[in-house]
Amino acid sequence: MTVFKNFDFSNQEELSLGADIDLLKAKYFPVFEQIAQGALSREQNRELPFDEINKLKDSGFTAVRVPVKYGGEGASLPQLFELLTELAKADSNIVQALRGHFAFVEDRLNAHRDSSQKFWFDHFVAGEIVGNAWTEVGNVKIGDVATRLTRNIEGRWFVNGEKYYSTGSIFADWIDLYAFDDVNQQAVIVGVNRHENGVTILDDWDGFGQKTTGSGTLKLDNVHVHEQNIIPFDTRFKYQTAFYQEFHLATLTGIAQAAVATFSEEVRNRKRIFSHGNADLVRHDAQVLQVIGKASAQTYASEAVTQKVAASLQEAYLSHFANSDVIEQKANHASELESAQGQVVVSELVLDLTTKLFNALSASAASSAKSLDRFWRNARTVSSHNPLIYKEKVIGDWEVNQADLPFVWQIGASPQAKTA
Repeated sequence: MTVFKNFDFSNQEELSLGADIDLLKAKYFPVFEQIAQGALSREQNRELPFDEINKLKDSGFTAVRVPVKYGGEGASLPQLFELLTELAKADSNIVQALRGHFAFVEDRLNAHRDSSQKFWFDHFVAGEIVGNAWTEVGNVKIGDVATRLTRNIEGRWFVNGEKYYSTGSIFADWIDLYAFDDVNQQAVIVGVNRHENGVTILDDWDGFGQKTTGSGTLKLDNVHVHEQNIIPFDTRFKYQTAFYQEFHLATLTGIAQAAVATFSEEVRNRKRIFSHGNADLVRHDAQVLQVIGKASAQTYASEAVTQKVAASLQEAYLSHFANSDVIEQKANHASELESAQGQVVVSELVLDLTTKLFNALSASAASSAKSLDRFWRNARTVSSHNPLIYKEKVIGDWEVNQADLPFVWQIGASPQAKTA
C-alpha cells in the first residue's frame, strides 16, 4: 500500500486489506493438492471439474476476498493471485473457470463503497459462485449487443440472447451477463440466477487447450431477472480489464511451475541416454540441466511480474476508497499499463519454456499417455485471449504519445465485412 500509507481508511473493516498468508496457504494448499491429483486424467478425458470446484466452494476459497466482517478472509489481491497461481499449478483450467466469479466479487467489493453489498457477500460466503457471459459470436457487429433486457407490462424483467465463451457458467449459481437494457437504453450487467427457467448451458468449447473451463454456449430464453440484480455497466469497477488480464498471468505462471516440476521429474527418473550425451545419467547431463535451469528462471520471472501486477491492482482497489478522482485515475492507469506489459512478457516466457523443455527429453516426451504437450497447449490458449500485438501497440502508443490506454474494448464483426 505504498501510495496509501499515509491515508487513514476509516472503514477498514469494510475493506479487504489482507490476511495472514501463511494461514491462507495452510488452509487452501491441501485442497489444491487434492485437485492436482486428478488433473492429468481430466485433461486426457475432458472431464469437467465439478467436484473440484465444489471442494473450493466448500473450503471457503471462493469467498477469500470478501471482508472478514461479512464472513470472508479479507485477502488482498497479491494474496489472492499468489493462491491462484498455486491453484493453476494444480489445474490451470479451474483458475480460468473461476475468473468471472472473482471479477464479479471484485465489482461488488468496489460497489460496497456506495451501497451495502451484504446480499452478494452472503451468497459468496455460502459458497455460491458466478460465471461469465459477455461475448457474442456470429454476425453481431462490433459495438452491438444482441442480448436484450426487457420489461413486461406487469413490471417484470426478462432477458433473451445467446453468448459464447461463457467461462465457468456451467459450474455456477449465478451468471455475470452483459446485455442491453431496452427500457433505459443503456448497457448493463445482469446477475442471472443460473437455475431460472430458460437458462441453457452447453459444454461445446472446442479449443485445443484449456478444455475443461466450461467456456461454451449460454442460451437465455425469456429468463426472469430481479430488478435489484440489474447493474448499469458504467458503474463497473474501473480496473476490470487489468484484473481479467492478471488472471491470465497467474494461470500462465502456474502452468510454467507445473511444467518445470513435471519435466524435472521426467529427467530425474529417465534411464535411457544417448551415446553422444554428456553423462551416464540424464539427470547429470549438463546440457539437460541447462534446459531445466533456464525454464526455472523464466518461471521465477513470470511469478515476479504476476505479483508486481497484483500489487498495482491492490493500489487501484484502495484508490476507489481514497475520495480522490485524481488518485483513482492514476492508480487505474498504472494497473492497466502494468498488466499489459506483464501480458507481453509473461506470455512469451511461458510459451518459450513450455516448448523448449522438450529439449530435456527425447521422442518419448511426445507420448500421449504423458500429455506433456498440455502445458504448451494450455499456455497458448490462455495467451490468445487478448492479442499480444495490440497490447504491444497500446504500450508503445503510451510511451511515445502518452495516448490513453483502452480500459474497455470489444470484439465483433466488422461493419465492412459481408454478413450474408
